[in-house]
Amino acid sequence: MLSSGIMPDPHIIPSAIKACTSLSAIKIGKQVHGIASVSGCASDEFVLSSLFHMYVKFNQIEHAHKLFDTLPKQDLFEWSALIAAYARTGHADEAIKLFDQMGRSGVEPNCVSWNGMIAGFNRSGLHSEAFLFFQKMHSQAFKPDGTSVSSVLPAIGDLKDLNKGKQVHGYVNKLGLESDNCVVSSLVDMYGKCASKVEMFQVFNEMSKVDLGAFNALIAGLSRNSLADNALNLFNRFKDSGMNLNVVTWTSIIACCSQNGKDLEALELFREMQAYGVKPNFVTLPCLLPACGNIAALKHGKSTHCFALRMGIYHDVYVCSALIDMYAKCGKIRAAQLIFDSILQKNLVCWNAIIGGYSLHGMAEKAIETFSLMQKNGHEPDSITLTCVLSACSQRGLTKEGLYYYNIMSKKHGFEAKIEHYACLVTLFGRAGKLEEACSVIKKMPFEPDACVWGALLSSCRVHNNVSLAETAAKKLFELEPNNPGNYVLLSNIYACKGMWSEVDMVRDMMKRKGLRKNPGCSWIEVKNKVHMLLAGDKSHPQMAQINEKLNELSMEMRKLGYFPNIEYVLQDVEEQDKVQILCGHSEKLAVVFGLLHTPAGTSLTVIKNLRICGDCHKVIQFISSFENREILVRDTNRFHHFKNGICSCGDYW
Repeated sequence: MLSSGIMPDPHIIPSAIKACTSLSAIKIGKQVHGIASVSGCASDEFVLSSLFHMYVKFNQIEHAHKLFDTLPKQDLFEWSALIAAYARTGHADEAIKLFDQMGRSGVEPNCVSWNGMIAGFNRSGLHSEAFLFFQKMHSQAFKPDGTSVSSVLPAIGDLKDLNKGKQVHGYVNKLGLESDNCVVSSLVDMYGKCASKVEMFQVFNEMSKVDLGAFNALIAGLSRNSLADNALNLFNRFKDSGMNLNVVTWTSIIACCSQNGKDLEALELFREMQAYGVKPNFVTLPCLLPACGNIAALKHGKSTHCFALRMGIYHDVYVCSALIDMYAKCGKIRAAQLIFDSILQKNLVCWNAIIGGYSLHGMAEKAIETFSLMQKNGHEPDSITLTCVLSACSQRGLTKEGLYYYNIMSKKHGFEAKIEHYACLVTLFGRAGKLEEACSVIKKMPFEPDACVWGALLSSCRVHNNVSLAETAAKKLFELEPNNPGNYVLLSNIYACKGMWSEVDMVRDMMKRKGLRKNPGCSWIEVKNKVHMLLAGDKSHPQMAQINEKLNELSMEMRKLGYFPNIEYVLQDVEEQDKVQILCGHSEKLAVVFGLLHTPAGTSLTVIKNLRICGDCHKVIQFISSFENREILVRDTNRFHHFKNGICSCGDYW
């Protein structure tokens, strides 16, 4: 039309604007706005209204407000739309000011206006404001409906305020909204977020007919409360009963598994989902990819990457961020960097993903450089960004730099340190041997230290075998996490390093009385599209004879070069010969040798371990990388170790 020299009239332009809104084409929409101005149609009432609603939809509030002021007639619909836009973009004061102004102008708000405010505040994370506005709605004699309740309950859940949730639940019963499926789903969701499992199940079980939305909320609630087995059993029961599960249900159960240590189950569910004819979407993939990263299932991660390309959702920034995280956790930091560089519109999530990846690989300088680049590109860091930077500094022993970034959190970026930042700071000082400084950080904390903080101190005490501070940290941990066997094992290991065997027995007796057992060392390696798991001291593995034979061959070669097993890392009171045998059974050694036996010469190996790599295994794998001419990557609980030509990327600092 334009190419033919015909200018659109006030009847055509609103249709074009509506099309731009539907297609989320803001740039073209602005061009249409320009054409309307040039053609003299911009003052038309219908054109103005169309432009106003387009800018509201795209959260371009400044433009929307200017157009709103020029509207010849500002009715309830326009007022409500503008107020809701301010609310959902976090401009609480302006939203409330406009809401009051609307009433003074003679336009009375209706239920839709109130609901827009409540939902908007909830979407922008202003949960307290959402609940207060719900209260205000009720106090001003407006009767909340199902939408009002469904909008405020998620906010209450995020506040984890069970008392408020029960009050609203009582109101639901009073209004007779128990049969409203959206309300029931929101109640299930709220109780799940408040860790109120009994009430969550009670609300769900009271439904006369199971609603899929409520079922999805229940799966998410079970996941939040680490009840993955319950969620899987429930999912399989409903699936086998013939219930038509949708993409949200499948995505929820995949996320539940990947967030609760059931990574192999998540991969199987993704395959099963497609077999049932349910098409994964741009939300499913970011839920699946962490499972690939957790167990370094690179082949599965790559196939998911290819799936994203085939489905045309590769350029979604959240899919890309999940791919960055997956490749980094699988040891492919270069691939992670290439994906990051390919993202045209980077957001904070993808910046955090790549900085976190550099931190995991001990690339502190690169993490700091990227942190600076992020700010130059106009992105302000959040608490996650600073956690990644502090962690990167602790991996390299950069105490001075780490302390600098901790200090600028409040001074430059305007937010106070959270518990995870203090835990990073304790690790930063502790691993560098500055245990007194680490204790000083804990003493000066403005709130009570949690298990993460005391755990960071205890782990540092293990590195430097400081008994007195370890006992202090362990005492606190036994109070905070009485059933976590890892804390008892760490203290026991510190005693064992000092030859304090009676104290070792005392700790083990404590574990026996509580019915606790040490988590066995476990390592994973992916070979030929299959993830293999090897346990420390596992004699039942079908190929253990070949693995031991290869280990013995390597040990003989190492002895020729003067290496002898470092039995200091065996923290058991047994004979020296037995200690050597125990060292040979460490899971990371078994996994590396398994990889040597089942991959072509020169192939790189990636091993994931559930515990910190021991010093003897570290030395052995350094030798193997040189002797076998292999690049070997080992990810323990702290970081990646890149072994190549007998050298590790950690510089023996971990």
